[in-house]
Amino acid sequence: MSYNVVILRRAQKDLALLPVNVYESVKIKIYTLSDNPRPIGCTKLKGREAWRIRMGKYRIIYEIDDERKMVKIFQIHHHRDV
Repeated sequence: MSYNVVILRRAQKDLALLPVNVYESVKIKIYTLSDNPRPIGCTKLKGREAWRIRMGKYRIIYEIDDERKMVKIFQIHHHRDV
């Protein structure tokens, strides 16, 4: 089943600030979450209901709502800033 991917305003700003070569890769990775919100290599974060996937030096932080079939993207940052 397909999930609806929602990129929150803060994450949209993060995405806009990425280098051009990273932007396209991250954008593609985000939209693949609609088919599989828990891809190989994703990590459940401790202390909150969120997940993380790695894209090279960048991290995408998101939440999965299985009841509504929705993935909310919260943050996209360089690994040293997350």
